[in-house]
Amino acid sequence: MISTNRGGDARGTAMRVAIYTLGCKVNQYETQAMGAELIRRGHTLVPFDGEAEAYIINTCTVTAVSDKKSRQMIRQARKRSPHAIVAVCGCYAQTDPEAVEQLEVDLIMGTADRMGFLDRLEALSPDGGQVVEVDDALRRRSYEHLPAGGLEGRTRAMLKVEDGCVNFCTYCIIPYARGPIRSLPLDQAAAEAARLAAEGYKELVLTGIEISSWGRDLEGKPGLMDLIEAVCLAAPGCRVRLGSLEPRTITEEFCRRGTALPNLCSHFHLSMQSGCDSVLQRMNRKYDTERYYESVRLLREYFDRPGITTDLIVGFPGETEEEFSQTLEFIQKCAFSAMHIFPYSRRSGTPAAAMPGQVPNAVKEERAHRAGAVARDMHRSWLESWIGETLPVLFEEEKDGLWRGHAPNYTEVFASGDGLHNVICNVKITGLHGEGLLGNLNR
Repeated sequence: MISTNRGGDARGTAMRVAIYTLGCKVNQYETQAMGAELIRRGHTLVPFDGEAEAYIINTCTVTAVSDKKSRQMIRQARKRSPHAIVAVCGCYAQTDPEAVEQLEVDLIMGTADRMGFLDRLEALSPDGGQVVEVDDALRRRSYEHLPAGGLEGRTRAMLKVEDGCVNFCTYCIIPYARGPIRSLPLDQAAAEAARLAAEGYKELVLTGIEISSWGRDLEGKPGLMDLIEAVCLAAPGCRVRLGSLEPRTITEEFCRRGTALPNLCSHFHLSMQSGCDSVLQRMNRKYDTERYYESVRLLREYFDRPGITTDLIVGFPGETEEEFSQTLEFIQKCAFSAMHIFPYSRRSGTPAAAMPGQVPNAVKEERAHRAGAVARDMHRSWLESWIGETLPVLFEEEKDGLWRGHAPNYTEVFASGDGLHNVICNVKITGLHGEGLLGNLNR
């Protein structure tokens, strides 16, 4: 839908622009790209809680709670600066632009054409009409290449390599918000990786809506490991970390080729959502627990003590106490190093929202608490298993007198030292510190 353009033209006028990002790493990546482009055009980025001429809210719609949070941030921006431009993009704007239109917003676009979004932002004036341009995401076929990078002072950079998803899990609205699979070509991904390494980043995170599907739309249908190899070889001095993976991505070939790459991080986030086959079937997931556990087994066979993390949804429609008990047993069998646990959130527009057997909120919260207790025990066991070992840590920031960083397996590590920002040091682990490890530098 497209409304008439506003009156006035702000192009060429430098603005103070504040950006608020909700949601996933892809949204964060796209915000960073927009921020870098705004600076290149002569604008100034300012904190979201201060005064600005323009506010950008990059929204999320993965749950009903995300929608609510998006609306709250839009209202905050309008209340803070009644005469400023408020521009909204992202997944919530894509899937429900009519709701966003009611919030005194000046510019609404969705998840496409981020540079065009900035063009329209520059062309707006605070006293014109509302501009709404939202395409049909399911009709998209081309990949929007945004410059990769990180904000000033960061040690790691995100490299978005894929957009879109065609899995159509019954609880998920994202395929409708992001459209079908579109991939960044391999040569462009490798070139971006080499550029980021030359800029001084020590870690690259490959991200996308569903990176396991990378390459399916490209000529010759290359696979994800082809991309990983190219990126690792293009940036041999950088760690390469993978975003969330579909479990079936993990095969013997994937592991064999992966272990030959010395800069591939030994951390694998395998999306799970449930440890019960009947629930997975209702979710329209494309694997069962047997296949999932095969991925866990392969990773531990080929990689040296890899970090394996996952997501879990509890209280999915129809989930019985027996099904939940099966999930608890399964996550303990997998012995994850860390987990993200979410009570099921009913999302209008998805098949699961209309399913019978919606689980009461109190039951969902109780199950999340029980699963969380198991996850905390597993995480503590994982941490304790590293006491006495030495880990290479990329340090990111100083916090409360200690430097904080991450090991290749994504475990958080703290140590004392001087000037460790963006430095990789070996750390002898001596104990636990909060949700991470404490150690001494072993230079």
